[in-house]
Amino acid sequence: MPGVPQTALRGRSQSAHDRLAKGLGWFSVALGLTELLAPRALCRAVGMEGHEGLVRAYGAREVATGVAILMSHDATPWIWGRVAGDAADIATVLAASRGDERTRGNTALVLAALAGVTAVDVICANRLSAEKGGRTTAVADYRDRTGFPRGAQAARGAARDFEVPRDMRTPDLIRPDVFQRRSGERVAAGPIPAATR
Repeated sequence: MPGVPQTALRGRSQSAHDRLAKGLGWFSVALGLTELLAPRALCRAVGMEGHEGLVRAYGAREVATGVAILMSHDATPWIWGRVAGDAADIATVLAASRGDERTRGNTALVLAALAGVTAVDVICANRLSAEKGGRTTAVADYRDRTGFPRGAQAARGAARDFEVPRDMRTPDLIRPDVFQRRSGERVAAGPIPAATR
């Protein structure tokens, strides 16, 4: 379709944004595995003790999103999913951190890292959406087309003088006019030739 770049080819990336999306997919997998394997250490560092189960769930989400990005030929919806996940991560860190002196610096560092990653995710998602085309650009609009090269008006009556070739006509034996009524009696079509039985 003209106007919409064809960048979503299976098995290979074409644009810088496709490559960035793949990088974010690998980042998601690595972060998710860290959250799955070491939730207690992460919670302790940020002051979120007691939320290890939630961190594990977020890790599973990260791994699933990362795998989806890596397996998809168009990662756009999955990158937008990362943006939503980033918002949930920021809200969770803000709500669950205890704010004590020991972890305040780590919490600020984690929030700054999350804000940076969110910005990269938003930029990547916006650029991918622009490259791939949105709902309005990706769907072809054929309302003004008729399927006739010179328009519907020129096609009207064009076949008026068309004569159906003999081999395309209805066989005489099954034509309705063979069985017309004449003087109140049905006229038989005659015996069926042996070749057609």
